[in-house]
Amino acid sequence: MDDLKKIEVEKPASCIGVRHAQVLLLFLAMLLAHSMRTNLSLAIVAMTDPSSEDSFAWDTQLQGLILSSFLWGYVVLQVPAGEAAARWGGKIPMCVAVGGNAAVSLVLPAATYYGGWQFLCGCRVLQGLCQGFLFPSTHCLLSKWVPLEEKSRLGTMVYAGASLGTGLQMLAAGFTARYLGWAAIFYINGSLGAAWTALYLLYGAASPEDSKIISKEERDYIQGSLGHVEGQKQVATPWRSMATSLPFLALLAVHAGQTYGFWTLMTGIPSYMSQVLGFDIGTNGVISALPSLGLCLLSFPTGFLSDLVLRRRWLGITASRKLFNTVGSWGPALALIGLSYSGDVTTAVVCLVFSVALNAGVIPGFMLVHLDMAPAVAGPLMGVTNGISNGLAILAPLVTAAILDDETDPLQWRKVFLLSALLYLITNGFFLLFGTSERQPWNEPAATSKCQPCQPAAASKCQPCKPAADPDRSSSDTAAPEKVV
Repeated sequence: MDDLKKIEVEKPASCIGVRHAQVLLLFLAMLLAHSMRTNLSLAIVAMTDPSSEDSFAWDTQLQGLILSSFLWGYVVLQVPAGEAAARWGGKIPMCVAVGGNAAVSLVLPAATYYGGWQFLCGCRVLQGLCQGFLFPSTHCLLSKWVPLEEKSRLGTMVYAGASLGTGLQMLAAGFTARYLGWAAIFYINGSLGAAWTALYLLYGAASPEDSKIISKEERDYIQGSLGHVEGQKQVATPWRSMATSLPFLALLAVHAGQTYGFWTLMTGIPSYMSQVLGFDIGTNGVISALPSLGLCLLSFPTGFLSDLVLRRRWLGITASRKLFNTVGSWGPALALIGLSYSGDVTTAVVCLVFSVALNAGVIPGFMLVHLDMAPAVAGPLMGVTNGISNGLAILAPLVTAAILDDETDPLQWRKVFLLSALLYLITNGFFLLFGTSERQPWNEPAATSKCQPCQPAAASKCQPCKPAADPDRSSSDTAAPEKVV
């Protein structure tokens, strides 16, 4: 791999370690959080079914408002959540993300029955606020727990939980609504989320140093790979340098484009299945689950393939990230264009599956660039890009509702899908031009304060200050890399 190891240490003899248990817990957190995030997309179909005795008379515009309400809260705490995770560790913020969502899920049905759509929106805003901690905390935990040599496959494994949770939710929610009522969807999600929170409080840890069960051998291996040392100081987030960094802006652009397109699909697929393709609630759930399950299945081989590409040095890190991200952005764009002009149900379903499943490429793509560019501030960095991109994604269900005067008109849905495809194409193009996985100089702003001007008498001995190691450059081309805080 291209100069990835910072300190040479021997890999533990055991193939499975505490880091893998932490990754499994984070995988389950992603699964449950995204189940609770997307459950309303299908539940609202049952909640507004005129044939049901306890249905609500909500028109298309109001449904779009309700579906977007999660993001109102979600974007608010992204940046503070990143700072909190960086300062105090990711464990407690992660518990807030999942446990808070679980608590609200348990009271949401009663709140909706007695308070109507206003209380439902209030519950979704609260869930969004709690999940604002999810991605920044996850990135912070990954930056502490996952060795560089295992970053792509273990990072992909964690984020695959998001797509699996969405898929399983779509698969189960339709039958749950049919046989137990839509309220049972939220009760089941809430109970599972509460159980995970209790488990993570017992066995989760913010870092290898905080774990009581990790071996010294494994802890030294993780710290050596990442360049971490005990007692290291937290680096202050370099806000100005980030805001004026073109690679950061490219990362922000591609994150925003992917989130808008993905959220459009997640909130729109159940309605499209019901109103255009004519599936009933049970079949709707099964078909709506296929894209997310396909995304989950593709996530694992893409993660392993990404690590293989880097280990064999077929591509540098930046080139690898861009390649996989192009598959994850332009692939869905082409599938959406095909969906827009599909003439039969089978073709439409196939295009829908690929439009979501190919997003697997963005996990070993831009999703890991935060950790490449600035591991010392990965949590705040994810908080900024995720917060802004999801702020723009609030518009997705609202724009969809504004375009759809008639939900049964395929031509109006074509406009929705082509708009998402265009954003996928443009934002990834910008990332290809200006994005990078090179370690940014603002990753270690404190290092610049230690550099003193050379004194005349010592000029002959003075060496220029060296930036952090460029992960795209081979070890033979660079001096020994500095430790990353």
